[in-house]
Amino acid sequence: MNTNLVEVVAAVIERPDGSFLLAQRPPGKVYAGYWEFPGGKVEPGEPLATALARELHEELGIEVERAYPWIVRTYAYAHARVRLNFFRVRSWRGEPHAKEAQRLAWQRVAALDVAPLLPANGPVLRALGLPTEYAITHAASMGEAAQLSRIDARLAQGLRLIQVREKQMQEADLARFAAAVIARARPYAAQVLINSDIELAERLGADGVHLTSAQLAALDKKPALDWCAASCHSAAELERALELGVDFAVLGPVQATPTHAETRPLGWDSFSTLVRGRAMPVFALGAMQPADLQIAWHHGAHGIAMVRGSWQQR
Repeated sequence: MNTNLVEVVAAVIERPDGSFLLAQRPPGKVYAGYWEFPGGKVEPGEPLATALARELHEELGIEVERAYPWIVRTYAYAHARVRLNFFRVRSWRGEPHAKEAQRLAWQRVAALDVAPLLPANGPVLRALGLPTEYAITHAASMGEAAQLSRIDARLAQGLRLIQVREKQMQEADLARFAAAVIARARPYAAQVLINSDIELAERLGADGVHLTSAQLAALDKKPALDWCAASCHSAAELERALELGVDFAVLGPVQATPTHAETRPLGWDSFSTLVRGRAMPVFALGAMQPADLQIAWHHGAHGIAMVRGSWQQR
C-alpha cells in the first residue's frame, strides 16, 4: 500500500432544506460506482479553500461563495492513504451539473437512497446529522415551568438538540425534570443528552450523555448510549475525546461568561487553532448568541452551544 498521505478536499454542498449533494465516481476511476462528497486532490502548495473552489468549478461548474472548514478524516484505502478536509458549502453561484461523466444526487441523512458509499464517508454522515445548535437547560435560574415552556416553543421552532444540565437539582427532581424534557422532545425527533449522569440517561431512555472533562479523563470506554458528547477546554482534552470515541465535543469558553468570570476565554483565534484538523464536530461555547453562528462556522465550529442564548424569545 502507498503510505504517502494524499491531501483531498471534500465538499458538503447543502441546500437550505437540509439536502446535500453526492457524486458517483465514474467508470475508469478507483472505486468506480461508489458515491462520495464532491472534491478532489489538493495541488502541492495550494491552500485548501483554493483547492475546494477549483475542484467544484471543474467538477460541477459552480462558483463557491461561502464555505466553512469542518471536520478532517484520515483514511487508508488499499491504493492510498488520504486526508479528507471537509468543508460545508452553504452558498454558491450556478446550478451543480456533472462535468466529468459522474452521476449526481441530492440526499438527506435520514433518507439515503444511493449506494454504495465510499467507506471514509460513513462517519461523516452521522456528524452531518447533528444540528448546529446545542441548547443547554438552566431551569435553576429560569424556573422549571418557564424552562419547559421555552423548550416547547423552541422545539416548535426547530430546536433538535438539548442537554439537560441542572447541577443544583436534587436527584429525584432532576429525574422528573429530565423525563419531562425527553417526553417533549420525542414527538419532534429531537435528541436529549443528560449531563454527566450515565445511569440516569440509560434509565430514562435519553438519547445520550454529555461527559464532564473529569469524566473524560477517568473513563476507559465510551458509554453505551446512542450519543456521547464531552466538555473540553484544551488540546489535550480534545485528543482524549477522540481517543474515547465521543461523537462530538463542546469547547470553551470562547468568550467571557458571567457564570465563569474567573476563567480566561479562549478567543476565536485560539478556538480555531484547537479545532483545526479534528475528526469530530466541535461546538463553540461561552456567551454564544444565535448571531454568532456564522463566525463560529468561519472558525471551524460545527455549531454553537448556548445556555441563555437558546431560550430567548425569537
